[in-house]
Amino acid sequence: MKRAISILSLVIATTAFTEDWPQWRGVLRDGNSTETNWSTQWPAGGPKQLWRADVGTGCSAVSVSGGRVFAIGNTNETDTVTCLDAATGKVLWTYGYPCPLEAKMFEGGPGASPTVDKNRVYALSRPGQLNCLDVATGKVIWAKHLHNDFGGKLPMWGYAGSPLISGPGVVCEVGATNASVVAFDKLTGDVLWKDGNDALGYGSLVDFCIGRFCLAEFNAFGLIVRDAPTGKEITRYVWTTKYNGNITTPIVEQKNGHTPTKIFISSGYDKGCALVEFTGTELKEVWSNTAMRNHMNSSVLHQGNLYGFDESTLTCLDFATGATKWKQDGLSKGALIVAGDKLIIQSETGDLVVAAAAPESYKELARAKVLTGHCWVMPVLANGRLYARNNTGDLVCLDLSNLK
Repeated sequence: MKRAISILSLVIATTAFTEDWPQWRGVLRDGNSTETNWSTQWPAGGPKQLWRADVGTGCSAVSVSGGRVFAIGNTNETDTVTCLDAATGKVLWTYGYPCPLEAKMFEGGPGASPTVDKNRVYALSRPGQLNCLDVATGKVIWAKHLHNDFGGKLPMWGYAGSPLISGPGVVCEVGATNASVVAFDKLTGDVLWKDGNDALGYGSLVDFCIGRFCLAEFNAFGLIVRDAPTGKEITRYVWTTKYNGNITTPIVEQKNGHTPTKIFISSGYDKGCALVEFTGTELKEVWSNTAMRNHMNSSVLHQGNLYGFDESTLTCLDFATGATKWKQDGLSKGALIVAGDKLIIQSETGDLVVAAAAPESYKELARAKVLTGHCWVMPVLANGRLYARNNTGDLVCLDLSNLK
């Protein structure tokens, strides 16, 4: 009962602040924004730039909560969590700690996004340092090290899964023997539960409710569904990829909390994608194909269709059948979110693109060059402002507020 009350309170709280983006992939970790008060009617040079900041090297997306922007990046072998004023870009505080850049076939730096929960923000480094910081001051409340404290085995490109708030806990994939996943008390850092012994991928956990509270985990083995209050495994579906390259966040189709429910997974390296049905006790494949090979960033589900990058090609798939609706070249390995009935796309080369979220065809509505260099980071829309970042740490805040 306490768990149910906790989740209900979270739902009520997040519903009241749906224009914030407090964690990886937004309020529900699904890449969807309910925000509609924004415009594609841009000036000739693109949206007005409100401010610009250097937040350090990394592929971590920003989080936005309570008028503050939270970012993680690496400068001079130091990871820094930066808190900025969302309206002005003024740095409100920073917290840094020694951390190697570890560039390996990309620029390096952190890959996990900050997670904000009320007055605390949780930030994870590539080597495994998990910090719980005070939102107002950046002061450390508690800290753990997933590798040093638990014997977690780092994958080739380090820890990349963003911390997940689930009930009283903050849950992280650790990748240790008998501790594949660990839930920490979000207030004290004490271990609430730990379970599993699988090797890590690079995706992030997502929680969902189907009459019981569950976690979907996409690790090096494949898809695992766990009981959220205890972490105990319910069932699994094998999906192995070269280099343990399961990178994306599972997409759960939730239908009023009832079973069965369907879960979408996708991987690059020529692996492909699959839709599996969770019956409440087991996972059964519905379909699989190679039409959507998400390499860097997750797809988004919108009105029965999946939008995402099949390696370097923007693609729309029918969620129920896996059939390809359309493909669009020219954006390379980009990232996207959905807001209203539109796709907001960050191309790998720095173009910000808005297109219709429609299965009939690709229809571009607006485009502007907003960044240079390598851009693998998901764009974030919050309160009429669009935050875009490249891999070397240039963060721009653009005014997309509806000026009509």
